[in-house]
Amino acid sequence: MSIKILNPGILSLLQDAGRFGKHQIGLTSGGPMDPLAFHWANRLCDNPVGATAIEISVGGFKMESQVDTRIAVTGGEMPVKINGQDVLRWRSYAIARGDQIELGYSQRGCRAYLAVSGGFQVEPEFGSNATVVREKIGGLNGAPLTPDAVIPCQADTQTHCWQVPDNERPHYSKHITLRVIPGYQDHSFDRIQQRLFFHNTFDVSDRCDRMGYRLTGPQVHSSIEGILSEGICLGAIQVPADGQPIVLMNDRQTIGGYPKIGSVLSLDLAKLAQLMPGDKVNFAAITIDRAHNILHLAHSRFHATSLESVDETSTQDD
Repeated sequence: MSIKILNPGILSLLQDAGRFGKHQIGLTSGGPMDPLAFHWANRLCDNPVGATAIEISVGGFKMESQVDTRIAVTGGEMPVKINGQDVLRWRSYAIARGDQIELGYSQRGCRAYLAVSGGFQVEPEFGSNATVVREKIGGLNGAPLTPDAVIPCQADTQTHCWQVPDNERPHYSKHITLRVIPGYQDHSFDRIQQRLFFHNTFDVSDRCDRMGYRLTGPQVHSSIEGILSEGICLGAIQVPADGQPIVLMNDRQTIGGYPKIGSVLSLDLAKLAQLMPGDKVNFAAITIDRAHNILHLAHSRFHATSLESVDETSTQDD
């Protein structure tokens, strides 16, 4: 009972919710770059929270099912086909042994999530299945999926399917505003440097990946010439000597020595993770109390939203 990868596309990785509590031994968290899309994919398949799914970057993915099960695809706007027939994202489908599922290249957003009923069944490492290629752990041998890779999963003969309500589906934009909680080193950026940072638009450079998003724009400088390496949180905005900010993402290093002007609200990192090189970013400062309120409201909304039942015969993409 498994699925077989026919074409992994640009980059496809097995990810669960992430690897936590391991920073003290130098292991980063990993996990889905767009947690909202990841969690919706699992909910559509009636999966436990954090079940292992496939994160597909940019597209060009194709697999064949070797079991009767259910699948769902969420995230970036990649055309999805089952046995050559266009189907919708943000809903689940019952598939049979021998069915082929294909994702085209993204038209907007750059990461999609494919979940199967029960999640993909692989052996965890350090308490997680999250693939971190730099550390060579998680997933299948700590590496991206390859052609002919076989991933175990469980059978599911249930044919009842669900879809995410239209008003709960994110709309991916090429120009976003990231909310920032100023950090304890923000005093090292004088008023002029902070105005440069918060009142200008930055471009996503071609140096963006699961470790971090390097941005280009006006140079922002700190009065700190160097600091001792210290622990780094998800979303931290490092400003190296060249003055070009770097937003640290899921596969970031666990320590670093660049000054940090603040940290991006974790909820907004999903939006950043869906940007491609050349897309635009602005920053807006918020308080930590405001950040807590935003996160609590978002979590409450997600869990309070009911999925909609759908007719399994309705598969055509509109």
